[in-house]
Amino acid sequence: MKDILSAITKYREQRGWTEYQLAEQSGLPQSTISSWYRKNMIPTVPSLEKICTAFGITLSQLFAEEDTLVSLTETQKKLLTYWARLNTEQQEAVLSLIEKI
Repeated sequence: MKDILSAITKYREQRGWTEYQLAEQSGLPQSTISSWYRKNMIPTVPSLEKICTAFGITLSQLFAEEDTLVSLTETQKKLLTYWARLNTEQQEAVLSLIEKI
């Protein structure tokens, strides 16, 4: 299994960001990000989504074992942008609708 904290660190350092800057970009409290490292905790999926949005990557890119970039179409990028704006309840409603199609 991939070390997610190492992957987050790699993406953060590639951008020259501190933990504070990652917190600002992701909308997460810096204390939350710091606690992941201090306690060696795995972030929640909603937190990982915010981190990925800040980095401009997908969850699949974060979890990928290789450094191969995933190429998204413009439509897929647009959908991800809209998805990131939805709250949890709205995301669940969209998923439910898609499953019924």
